[in-house]
Amino acid sequence: MKRILVTGSAGFIGAHLVGRLLKDGTAACIVGLDNLNDYYSVSLKEARLRENERLAAASSAEYRFVRGDIADEAWLNSLFEQYHFDTVVHLAAQAGVRYSITHPSACLESNVRGFYAVLGACRRYPVAHFIFASSSSVYGENNTVPFREDACTDHPVSLYAASKMCDELLAYTHSKLYGLRATGLRFCSVYGPAGRPDMAYFKFTEQWLRGEDVPLYNEGRCRRDFTYIDDVVEGIVRVMAGGPGGWDASANGAATEVSAVSCATDEAVPFQIYNIGSGRPVGMLDFIKLLQEALQGAGLLPSEFDALAHTRLMPMQPGDVTETFADVTALQRDFGFAPQTSLQEGLRRFAEWVARNR
Repeated sequence: MKRILVTGSAGFIGAHLVGRLLKDGTAACIVGLDNLNDYYSVSLKEARLRENERLAAASSAEYRFVRGDIADEAWLNSLFEQYHFDTVVHLAAQAGVRYSITHPSACLESNVRGFYAVLGACRRYPVAHFIFASSSSVYGENNTVPFREDACTDHPVSLYAASKMCDELLAYTHSKLYGLRATGLRFCSVYGPAGRPDMAYFKFTEQWLRGEDVPLYNEGRCRRDFTYIDDVVEGIVRVMAGGPGGWDASANGAATEVSAVSCATDEAVPFQIYNIGSGRPVGMLDFIKLLQEALQGAGLLPSEFDALAHTRLMPMQPGDVTETFADVTALQRDFGFAPQTSLQEGLRRFAEWVARNR
């Protein structure tokens, strides 16, 4: 049974992934790592950790949470030396497209220097599979949709996007030089219960509940490929089980198939990139109507509430993109999975979570 490290384990995706692994009971040991920074509510992160402690009590897996900084190479190496991880799922990052513009040093420290430190530890204490979070933001203002993994990604429009593109290049180089088996996952607008308060669906909800209007940038003409958290976690779990590019990770790392679309030009390099998105983008004007209906259904907004009357149409913001739209053909082909949760259903679950936890 595997020994798994999940970085960013108090974050939105990380906490849900740890919870899923604890429920599955297929790992011998799960270590969660997070620095619990205050980019958003630390109390929300702590609540996620408490939920996973509760799940751990009923799980067959050994579970430990450690607080630390991924950019501290000496400390990180000591953690790897102690546990000798089989699989590393690296989700820790400084989030926030706009935050990366106003706080570039924080973005680069975590997303580049910290990422490189994790790669170095994976090389010094070899792991069977390194899985890392990238982002649909790497596609920038690519006007060929849906976005395929082999699309041009050399025109990022935010420092956050540039940092994620740098991560992909660093991981590929480590695969090429050292044979590190690595898979990058480009997530698209992940949403759901216990999510990030800085994301549109969460932020709009809080603003409406305070009686405020919400801003819709680009005059509401943006489209987003919203992807429900359970679908994202399922995609990660499938990749963990299948190995890089659909490889059989249990067969001593031997490749049985390399078929995914990839940024790699050399198929002998054990490196792949996959989109994880719903593949069903929605315009933001339509989105706020669906969010309104979900919040009304949960009793959070009155029946007469009109979302359109409580918006402010704003110009495009620096770092934003007009559209995200993932092609998930490669993920479905190699791992037999594509996200299925409808936006209506996902927002209903989110609204019910808000009603329970306000």
